[in-house]
Amino acid sequence: MTNDAFDDSAQLRLEIAAAAARLVAQDGADYGSAKRKAARQVLGDAPNRPNILPDNDMIEEQVRQYNALFLADSQPARLFQLRTIALQVMEALQQFHPLLSGPVLNGTAGPHDEIYLQLFAESAKEIHIFLLNKNVVLDMSESPHFKGARYDAVETASFLWKNEGVHAAMYELDDMRGALKAKADGKVLRTDIAGLRSLLATSLADGVPAAD
Repeated sequence: MTNDAFDDSAQLRLEIAAAAARLVAQDGADYGSAKRKAARQVLGDAPNRPNILPDNDMIEEQVRQYNALFLADSQPARLFQLRTIALQVMEALQQFHPLLSGPVLNGTAGPHDEIYLQLFAESAKEIHIFLLNKNVVLDMSESPHFKGARYDAVETASFLWKNEGVHAAMYELDDMRGALKAKADGKVLRTDIAGLRSLLATSLADGVPAAD
């Protein structure tokens, strides 16, 4: 019997990712808090190891597997519902070049998930005034810049649209450069209105029903 520390760490990382995925799918936890809580569940009082926490891609894959195993009868319809509402919001905000990101884009969205948008304008004030003029009740906060920690956090307007939570991060127009570029592994991190319409059309072609 071999004692391979690398294999042991890899197995622990997978167990933490699976536990984190359950917290995301069942409780709506964000990835950061889910992986930390899952690590405590798996490791208990054992000393922390460097680099033992799974990355977000690993957790996302585990969420997909959880959905397929336990939510196959409801998650596709929930995803379709959220994508449909996201499209409506994006069309209403079309002048601000809206992009969709997060679980509703990557297909893992479940009962607790909300819609995450990125909007682009000369100033966040334009978007703020536009929403207020539409009598949208806003809760303002900040979100990390999608380009990384070197950039300042951006204002984020949170509001309800047809009883679904929407979080719209407000960026400058220059931030649009490269926003739709896929990662080196081909993963798409955000999509525009045309891309979302294509996802919905594919779902309909596959026979996925809309949620009630």
